[in-house]
Amino acid sequence: MKIAILGSRGIPNAYGGFEQYAEQLSRFLADRGCEVYVYCSSAHPYKASKLGKVFLKHQYDPEWLGTAGQFVYDYNCIRDARKEKFDIIYQLGYTSSAIFNRMMPSSAILITNMDGMEWQRSKYSPMVQRFLKWSESLVVKRSHYLIADAVPIQEYIRKQYHAAAYYSAYTSVIPAHANESLLEPYSLVKKQYSLLIARMEPENNIEPVLEAYAASAQQYPLIVIGNTDNHFGRYLLKKFAQSNIRFLGSIYDKTILDTLRQYSAFYFHGHSVGGTNPSLLEAMASKCSIIAHDNVYNRSVLQEHALFFATADELKNILLTINQEDHFYEKANAHNVATIEKQYSEAAVFEPLFQFFKSVLKTE
Repeated sequence: MKIAILGSRGIPNAYGGFEQYAEQLSRFLADRGCEVYVYCSSAHPYKASKLGKVFLKHQYDPEWLGTAGQFVYDYNCIRDARKEKFDIIYQLGYTSSAIFNRMMPSSAILITNMDGMEWQRSKYSPMVQRFLKWSESLVVKRSHYLIADAVPIQEYIRKQYHAAAYYSAYTSVIPAHANESLLEPYSLVKKQYSLLIARMEPENNIEPVLEAYAASAQQYPLIVIGNTDNHFGRYLLKKFAQSNIRFLGSIYDKTILDTLRQYSAFYFHGHSVGGTNPSLLEAMASKCSIIAHDNVYNRSVLQEHALFFATADELKNILLTINQEDHFYEKANAHNVATIEKQYSEAAVFEPLFQFFKSVLKTE
């Protein structure tokens, strides 16, 4: 089975959720004997043509063009895919690729991971949101099969488009015991800081979390991990410069991230648009005491095993009354780890997806 994975910035992961997913899935499929190609941005720091058993295809990506550059990159990936004889093209997302879907090679089965409802993201103007809604409808129509990474997304596709989507979530691994010495370079002490990891985007509810944390005058700092080199990131840096909030920028070393998660007092998850978020699964796997934004996606994963907030005021009230030793979290964290092992391990997620790929080849 020859499979192409499009739609990420490339592997190894140096960016975000799709990249992590592409790296994990491509490795899993290659270990099952598949010939796997992951398309990568020319701006990716890793320039080799293979990563383990996985082939990498670097395509020109004019990042300096911003959003327009994404369209160029996607076009170049699809154009290159036409030269290959892939059995399956697995497309991660559709934000800037849907308009080129007619270019996909007709000999390949096109499977699209719908990710979240991109048109709901507040960072986009109304005109861009309308374009993304239209793109969503295009990719539903032109894909042979759809993947939903969360049950609410699966239900939305069924109701909105009367189309079926195969449910397949992201994965996470229970990390090894944390190395406390890794906290030293950041001058942190275990259980004496809280943590937030996210892209600096408004719909991740970062600002309400920071507002609540600053207003509640917490004794220990809030550590924020994510690239602040964008308009919203720089705005947050300036707004909370005098608070008990520390911005560490991007960190991609999983050992360090796992350590920061495992030793945090509380973990804030503000994501509100999209399906199952990889960073939430990793927080669950690390036994983080999670305080999450109250929305259907987070509820579908966490159920009742976290505390939830809808506004900055609600979160402030939680922070003023919460106790790190609360037995609620002892039970919730144990349940979340068990959920990861049962529902979100690589074996639980990727093996059925591999079988799904094989089944669609037989069907076609």
